[in-house]
Amino acid sequence: MLSDAGRMPFPALLRMGESTRPEMRDLTPRPVFAASPASSARDTAADEPALVRAARAGDRRAFDQLVERHQRIVYAACYRFVGNQEDARDLTQDVFVRAYRAIARFKGKSAFSTWLHRIAVNTSLNHLAVRRREYEASEPERRVDESATAPDAGLVAAERAHLVRAAIARLPPMQRATLILRLYRELTHEEIAHILGNSVGASKANLFHALNNVRRQLEGRDLP
Repeated sequence: MLSDAGRMPFPALLRMGESTRPEMRDLTPRPVFAASPASSARDTAADEPALVRAARAGDRRAFDQLVERHQRIVYAACYRFVGNQEDARDLTQDVFVRAYRAIARFKGKSAFSTWLHRIAVNTSLNHLAVRRREYEASEPERRVDESATAPDAGLVAAERAHLVRAAIARLPPMQRATLILRLYRELTHEEIAHILGNSVGASKANLFHALNNVRRQLEGRDLP
C-alpha cells in the first residue's frame, strides 16, 4: 500500500471517502455489474481511446474522466478480494495512482479496462500477501492462546490452515486469484472472467490447475 504522502487526490476518488454521500452508496458492490444503456456504451467506447491518448500525453483532466468511468468496477474488483469497504477504497486509490504513473507505458494492446483490471488484481493480491505475512507472523502467539483453551483442536486447525494458505500463496498469480475469487468469494466463472479480464474457459482452466497444484503440494504431507 502507498503511504498517504504518495497518494494523488483524484476528485472522483476523494468522494469515495464520504460514506454519507450518494457517490459512496452508488459504489457499493452489486452481485452482478449492471450494464449501461446501449447508446451510452457506444458513446463511451467511441471517445475512450481519445481520453487514453490524452492521459498518456499528461492530460490530468482526461485521466480524471477515466477514473470517473472505471472507479465503480475497480472498487468492486478490490472489494471482492478484501471483503470490506475501507480496504477496498484504499486499494482503489492505489490502483489509480499506479495506473496514472504507468499510463505512458500503456500501448493499447488490450482494452484500457482490461489493463486496469489487471492492476487491480495485482494490487489486491499484493495486499493479501502482506496481510498473510502479518497473520503468519502472529500465528505462534495465537496458537499458544488457542492451545490454552483447546490444546488439540486449536493447534490442529491452525496447522491445517497454515499448510493450505502456504500452498495457495505459491500458486501462479492468475491461478491464485481465480481460486480466491471462486472458493472464498464464491463468484461465478462469468464474474471472475469479468474481473480478471479473461474468458470463462480460462477461468475454469485456472481453477482446475490451481486445485491440482494445491493438492500436489499437500500430497505426502501429514495433514492433521
